[in-house]
Amino acid sequence: EQLTGHGAYVIGLDVVEPHQGLCAEFHRCDLSNNERILQLAAHLSDPLHALFNVAGLPGSHDADDVMAVNVLGLRTLTSAIHPRLADGGSVVNVASGAGAGWPENLQEIASLLDTPDFDAGLAWCREHPRTGPDAYNFSKEVVIVYSMQIAAREFHRRVRVNAVSPGAVETPILKDFYATMDNGILEQLRKQAGGRNGEPEEIASVIVFLASNAAGWINGADIPVDGGGEVALQ
Repeated sequence: EQLTGHGAYVIGLDVVEPHQGLCAEFHRCDLSNNERILQLAAHLSDPLHALFNVAGLPGSHDADDVMAVNVLGLRTLTSAIHPRLADGGSVVNVASGAGAGWPENLQEIASLLDTPDFDAGLAWCREHPRTGPDAYNFSKEVVIVYSMQIAAREFHRRVRVNAVSPGAVETPILKDFYATMDNGILEQLRKQAGGRNGEPEEIASVIVFLASNAAGWINGADIPVDGGGEVALQ
């Protein structure tokens, strides 16, 4: 909605069709389906100026599905679109405050990111089984590191890659997080963040900013957008 309001031509890829008028173009796409992602990416018309990886599954889902959508599908789509982005373009990946522990798991994250493609990545995940909630946290750690990795490797074309890490946000899947995460920690985070959860518009505005010329020298960053909630865990 914010992008459209700024006059952008927005192309949506999702399993859920957006409300009328929010996307100029929409394609139904399951991000756990590698072939469908590649098929759609190949048929998108240039010029492309930005990619926003927003789709994700909470830890209430099967761990393999969480990793497929949150990491492997994201990586497939990014690998397909990134080389086609115009100079000065931007990729913004939505991670999570749940991924803040990435420095402690960097070796394992690097091992997964070393896999060459979707199928190899899924095989790696099955060789390193996790519960759904653990897979969610790990998936967001991987997204943060992947964003840094691409940013460091590809900035010669001035295509910037950043991550945004929201705290708890009032979306339809918030109930899944309360069902699968430590409610005591969630309540502590909410108290620290002014006694409320975030609103989607507050996350969207940061994502839109990171794609704009105003953020032209921000690259490889992970921006927490959580009302200061993570401070409570320091």
